Amino acid sequence: MHQTKILATCYKSMFGLFKKKTKLELLQEQHAKLLKEAFDLSKTNRKASDQKTASAAAVADEIAKLQAQ
Repeated sequence: MHQTKILATCYKSMFGLFKKKTKLELLQEQHAKLLKEAFDLSKTNRKASDQKTASAAAVADEIAKLQAQ
């Protein structure tokens, strides 16, 4: 019985690799990436950090629109 559960878990994770991400998931990843880049830039280049933060805010607006639908 235990071995069956392990195999089922392996199959789920294996086939999850090929699952296509939704637009919402892609936007959320992009938002997180932009925020991380903005944080990293904040230590060296404030202007570039502000630009990344503005881009992240635009992506956040898109996310909010998708979630409202």
